[in-house]
Amino acid sequence: MKTSSFVIVAGVLFAGILHIAAQNCGCSPDLCCSRFGFCGSDADYCGTGCQGGPCFGPPPTNDVSVADVVTDAFFNGIVDQSDASCEGRGFYTRSGFLEAVGSYPQFGRVGSEEDSRREIAAFFAHVTHETGHFCFIEEINGPSRDYCDENSTQYPCNPSKGYYGRGPIQLSWNFNYGPAGQSIGFDGLNNPEIVATDPLISFRTALWYWTNNVQSVLSQGFGATIRAINGALECDGGNPDTVSSRVRYFTDYCNQLGVTTGDNLRC
Repeated sequence: MKTSSFVIVAGVLFAGILHIAAQNCGCSPDLCCSRFGFCGSDADYCGTGCQGGPCFGPPPTNDVSVADVVTDAFFNGIVDQSDASCEGRGFYTRSGFLEAVGSYPQFGRVGSEEDSRREIAAFFAHVTHETGHFCFIEEINGPSRDYCDENSTQYPCNPSKGYYGRGPIQLSWNFNYGPAGQSIGFDGLNNPEIVATDPLISFRTALWYWTNNVQSVLSQGFGATIRAINGALECDGGNPDTVSSRVRYFTDYCNQLGVTTGDNLRC
């Protein structure tokens, strides 16, 4: 699950580690159905990922242009650090990323300009770590791992499919593939392979996961984003080396984008 310099893991998926079986939505009109299918009325239910009911509206966007921040030089500066033989070269492109961003107008455009640049730096820090500078499309040894949560009855596994890490943030587990597919427009449970074969869908899954599971904790510092992605696998002493790796990338990218890192870098 770990490599010498980064985690190719279905990381993504601390939400998976703590996931409780999702329930079908059937909330009363005054309650929200959360992204996991539970009924409630606070931000955990009515905020990011809310599926129905009196969901909270998204925060206002600013005037930051993600394309102006993620320049060719910035993006290619990451890719160029991978080996020329990497399968991710040619699959992960700046144009593909920017096309995918068009479906997520909140990404990199909430708060101040500094907030936006810091979010973009954080996203690419995790992507760099998960994929080895855009080298890997699929998790190393992924097919040998079982990422089926049978308690997730809302998103039942297809026994002939593997829900191991794929894409920029290594989307993993049936309870992530299912709702990601519903949101983006592909059959995540019966065709998870498309995340490793369609570059646009691949980037969209990363942005889907980010906006639904990570973006809401950005104000708590970069360390909180590590916890949102890999939780106990890395945080609280789980793997301090991989935490340090993510922090190094984040610090580097903040410097490149001309923004401070902020506090609480580790988890």
